[in-house]
Amino acid sequence: MISIRQLDRDLLATARRYADAPHTWPTPVCFDPVQRWYQRLAVAADHEVWALSWLPGQGTDLHDHGGSAGAFLVVSGVLTEETVSRGALRPQQLVAGTGRRFGPRHVHQVTNRGDQPAVSVHVYRPALRRMTRYLLAEGRLRVAEVAEAGVAW
Repeated sequence: MISIRQLDRDLLATARRYADAPHTWPTPVCFDPVQRWYQRLAVAADHEVWALSWLPGQGTDLHDHGGSAGAFLVVSGVLTEETVSRGALRPQQLVAGTGRRFGPRHVHQVTNRGDQPAVSVHVYRPALRRMTRYLLAEGRLRVAEVAEAGVAW
């Protein structure tokens, strides 16, 4: 039987395979000065793969992945992931070639705090159906919005 930890490793390995083969992506990476660019690269019965680009200053809100486990790999540039710990945001800088696995209850925000563009590949199991966005107020997470696939992205 495959453990949850092994499935998570497989997600990061999948992200690395796509990151290593950008020539196979359906569209080339774009950098949009107004909003982060994203493109679904693949979808299968048990997972999906996305590429995202990040200009300096672009980032996500604090969010979860609607019960999906996942992984992301920084292809180029530097990204900062912040997670909630003891009521405060804790940053972790991820440079090109490094990645992060996470379980189905993971809440984070990701930002390009550097001065160069960044690209990342994200894998989710199962495919994203919803994402909840949060506010961190007085050390507690508060639901700000629930976004649904096919509507919000």
